[in-house]
Amino acid sequence: MKALYFKEIRSFLSSVIGYVFILIYLIASGIMHWVASTPSNLLEGTEADLIPFFNSSPIIFLILIPAITMRSVAEERRTGTMELLFTRPISDLKIILAKYFASVTLMLIAILPTLVYYYSMKSLALEGESFDHGATITSYIGLILIGSAFVAIGIFASSLTSSQIVAFILALFCCWIFMPQIGGLALLGSYNLMGDFDSVIQYFGMTYHYEGIQRGVIDTKNIVYFLSVIVLFIYAALTVIKSLKK
Repeated sequence: MKALYFKEIRSFLSSVIGYVFILIYLIASGIMHWVASTPSNLLEGTEADLIPFFNSSPIIFLILIPAITMRSVAEERRTGTMELLFTRPISDLKIILAKYFASVTLMLIAILPTLVYYYSMKSLALEGESFDHGATITSYIGLILIGSAFVAIGIFASSLTSSQIVAFILALFCCWIFMPQIGGLALLGSYNLMGDFDSVIQYFGMTYHYEGIQRGVIDTKNIVYFLSVIVLFIYAALTVIKSLKK
């Protein structure tokens, strides 16, 4: 598993894909939060916090994470190297996990430079004004959990097809379903069409759980939710991979 993990990391970083992902994320995030006059601009806010950054970053992830996961399994299927992996002394689960953790690692590398935002906003806080370090730290945890869940969804979508474009579109749609605020479940639950069932629908979306983490309190149920989404889609991808061997 370790060898396959490092192989995936090298394939990301030895080509333009990994660097493009990191650069696009940082450039888009930088323009949105520091340059463009938008509600997400950190300098135009009334308080020194990173709430606009954490609210808009999942939108960037919605596009970029499917872009990096679309080739993870689809490319192996297209080139026929998936059959070669099946002959190696490594379990199907470890194949999926190696590809999953490689994509998560790339996401973490992209997020790491945004700690500059944390330092900048802390420095810009007026004297005597409290900067909520706890909420910022837990929001980073929430962002990482969302990104990790999107990666699992992307790996699953990539396992369904040998076409990277189809894998990208499937992952984009599935991630949008769970997306905080603007996702399918979040919107469906906000229409007040099903009475008490609306809250149940919203609970299955990421909005409720992401906002709970952003408040600065790590609630076990929110962590369990994200881990459950990750496990569910990794298991689904594993099931698809096993079916390819038949």
